[in-house]
Amino acid sequence: MATNLDLQEQEQLESLKAFWKSYGNLITWTLVLALGAFGGWRWWENRQAQQGLEAGGMYEELDRAATAADLDKTARVLSDLQQRFPKTAFAAQGALLAAKLQAEKGQPDAAKASLGWVIANVDDADFKAMARLRLAAVHAEAKAYDEALKLLAEPVPAPFEALRADRQGDVLVLQGKSADAVAAYQRAHAAMGDRVDYRRFVEAKLAALGAPVLAAAAASAPAAGASK
Repeated sequence: MATNLDLQEQEQLESLKAFWKSYGNLITWTLVLALGAFGGWRWWENRQAQQGLEAGGMYEELDRAATAADLDKTARVLSDLQQRFPKTAFAAQGALLAAKLQAEKGQPDAAKASLGWVIANVDDADFKAMARLRLAAVHAEAKAYDEALKLLAEPVPAPFEALRADRQGDVLVLQGKSADAVAAYQRAHAAMGDRVDYRRFVEAKLAALGAPVLAAAAASAPAAGASK
């Protein structure tokens, strides 16, 4: 009886040896790759968390510098943030914040650079839309109306449609194109909800141009020349 068991165990052992000889390397490398992928994923998660903390700390430093109206420090911290963590939301928010300060303090070229960086380097559509709207305002302030309207002709996410139309109206007014401005303001008004307080400002702009507030369906038609 013992001999039969020994023979069975020997056969099983030989079969196992043969199996491992044929597939052992494959199994080993599969396990190595699986464990490596798991380890890589954990490393990536930890790395992302660490980067988030570092980027957040730099953004807080930038915010303090901007609040203190320290243009030089704001620019330095923003540059460092953009170089080290360009794909984080903190870099995009930092560039928008810096651009606001730069525009307010009479540095339009610096503001254009900060906003242009967001448009060129940030993937998030909302950040891009905010940057385009603000950059259009900087161009309009410099009387570069065609450049402003070119930016405002770019598509934006739905929540920004009303703001884009309103900004188009502002630029068209500056160009002396009252009819096109009215159409843009009417589109903006129609796109805003009844509870949006800013709607009153759009109504005031229409009133200043002697134009009525149209129903949503009528106001949705594109204004002639608004994107030119």
